[in-house]
Amino acid sequence: MAITTCSSNLVSFSLPSSLGPFRTHQNCFMSCHQTSNGRLSISCCSSSELGSTQNPINMRKPQMSSMSPFGVTLNEANMSTPSFKWRRVLLKVSGEALAGDHTQNIDPKVSMAIAREVASVTRLGIEVAIVVGGGNIFRGASWAGNSALDRSSADYIGMLATVMNAIFLQATMESIGIPTRVQTAFRMSEVAEPYIRRRAVRHLEKGRVVIFAAGTGNPFFTTDTAAALRCAEINAEVVLKATNVDGVYDEDPRHNPNARLLDTLTYQEVTSKDLSVMDMTAITLCQENNIPVVVFNLGQPGNITKAIKGERVGTLIGGTGNSTVART
Repeated sequence: MAITTCSSNLVSFSLPSSLGPFRTHQNCFMSCHQTSNGRLSISCCSSSELGSTQNPINMRKPQMSSMSPFGVTLNEANMSTPSFKWRRVLLKVSGEALAGDHTQNIDPKVSMAIAREVASVTRLGIEVAIVVGGGNIFRGASWAGNSALDRSSADYIGMLATVMNAIFLQATMESIGIPTRVQTAFRMSEVAEPYIRRRAVRHLEKGRVVIFAAGTGNPFFTTDTAAALRCAEINAEVVLKATNVDGVYDEDPRHNPNARLLDTLTYQEVTSKDLSVMDMTAITLCQENNIPVVVFNLGQPGNITKAIKGERVGTLIGGTGNSTVART
C-alpha cells in the first residue's frame, strides 16, 4: 500500500485489488481532523467522491480473445455456435470389435486405432464417453447354465471382462497423451473410479475421455443397455454403436448378397422388424429419451471420426421423422 500526503489534511493511499488475472489500483483518501474532545477522527473516501480528476482510476479491463474455441465458430453477433452436429457423444465398442481378427482376446492395433480417432475429435472440443463390452473375453449369456453357472454369476464375470477391456483401452489412450478415466458400476477402487454421474460429467467438461465399465452393475442387462443408460444420464446427444458391419441391412447380408444397407430407421421399425441392432431394453430406453443411435463399421478407418463429428456414416436410428431409406 502506497501512502502520500496531500493538502487540506488529506492523506492519499492506493489499495491493490485483484480482478481475475489482472491487478488494478484504487486511489483512496483519508480526511483527518481533531474533534472538540481531543480525539482524532479519520474518514475515507474515493477520488470519485471528492470529484477529483487529477488522479483518475486506471483500470485494466480483461481482454477478450479474438480466437474462437476449437470446433466453434463466431457469428456476426459474436455468439459461439458449434460447427459439429454432436458436442457430447457416447461411443459403444463391443468386445468382439476389440478382438480384431480374433487371434487374441484384444488386438492392440484395434485399440490404438480407436484411441487415435477419439484423440483427433477430443482435440476439437468434442466430449467423448465410451462404453465397452466384454464378449471378446467372456459372454455371460453364452455361459449361463454351463459348468453350474447361473445367469447372475455368469453376467458378473462378464462385467469383470468389460473392466479388463476398459483398463487396456485407457492405457492405450494415455500412451498417446489423451487423459482418460475409467469408472465402474461397482467399486474397484484400486484400479478405477466408482461411477458417479457428476464426476463423469466434470471429467468430460475438462476434456477427458471417460470409459464406463461393468455395464449397469446388474445381471440380465447388456452393455447396450448400459450405453443407453449412461448416455441419458450424462446428457450425451447420441449413441454411436461401433460394430463389425457397415450398418443395418434390410436382410442378413451373409445369407442374401443383395441385401441393402439402410440409411435411416425409426425406433418402431427396429422393434417391429426385430432387427438385431440392440436389445429391446436398450432401443426402448433410447426411444423414451429421444436418443438417436448410429450403427457403423469400426473396421473402416476414419468411421469413428465421421460418426463423432455427425457426418453421414452407417445407419441412423431415430433422430428423424422419416421412415426407412435404403442406400442404393
